[in-house]
Amino acid sequence: MNSNIYTDLALESHNLAVQRTGGEVQGVSVKENKTENVKITRIEVLNQQGASEIGKPIGTYVTLESQDLQGQNRVIHDEISEVLANELSLLIDFKSLAPDPTIFVVGLGNWNATPDALGPHILNYLMVTRHLFQQAPPELRKGMRSVCALAPGVLGITGIQTAEIIKGVVEMVKPDLIIAIDALAARSVNRLGTTIQLSNTGVSPGSGVGQNRTAINKQSMNIPVVALGVPTVIGASTIVNDALERMLKGNVFSPAEQERFRNLHKDQIRMTIGQVLSNNIGNLIVSPKGVDELIKDVSRIIAGGINVALHPDITADNLSLYL
Repeated sequence: MNSNIYTDLALESHNLAVQRTGGEVQGVSVKENKTENVKITRIEVLNQQGASEIGKPIGTYVTLESQDLQGQNRVIHDEISEVLANELSLLIDFKSLAPDPTIFVVGLGNWNATPDALGPHILNYLMVTRHLFQQAPPELRKGMRSVCALAPGVLGITGIQTAEIIKGVVEMVKPDLIIAIDALAARSVNRLGTTIQLSNTGVSPGSGVGQNRTAINKQSMNIPVVALGVPTVIGASTIVNDALERMLKGNVFSPAEQERFRNLHKDQIRMTIGQVLSNNIGNLIVSPKGVDELIKDVSRIIAGGINVALHPDITADNLSLYL
């Protein structure tokens, strides 16, 4: 994949690998399922060969796709929350955790920049209960798990690497599991605000837009890390490249011009587009119109799914009481 084309989505990385190899990707297993309103794709990166092929660590990646993530249909939103809760429960091995585990939910991102505010915004709807477990009698804790949360901000606001802040809290609070939520980058416009990705491999903040930050994963935190996110941004070079490919498939260019373009290597085209954009407007990252409403809707859906997955007494039927 060219350095100008970024994506956080394992599904997109797998699709790129399939295009590159022209067939099945060794070391990667893909299974698909579908509910009435959600398409579920589970990608298992089985070994180092698979990890090298798609550029993602060994582990499990679950992609939920639904056009109804955007909009105001609360019935469908509750269904998506329930599907998310089921998939999250499968990724979290509660049997391997302490009998009464503490789960640390981290809302990554910049609360001052709407496309990057997904993580902090979700915490507004999260059922935070750790203080009850410390102070309340057992009867008030029934049906709940100990959950604490933090929005650590970003390096530009705090001057501290996000992973350093999280590591400090982990050492003091000693949670059994981290759920890290972040806004993601996609390489397809169609995935903006329509896709949720879950994984048990952790997260590298900013990786989808070419920034290298310390990873938040089991290796760095010494406890399991489940990552969760939604694509809210895309690189301008990707949009230009996709538009050019659609033009080539249409009737915009003459047959001779189409042939000349097809003789160029795709990486050459992407590199040229990236260089032109970088020289004139920098590494431009864009988000969809109405991203503020998108963040609000998706935050409720994801928080609902997390609440159902973590607290046994919260179900899809009574979910709205906790949002």
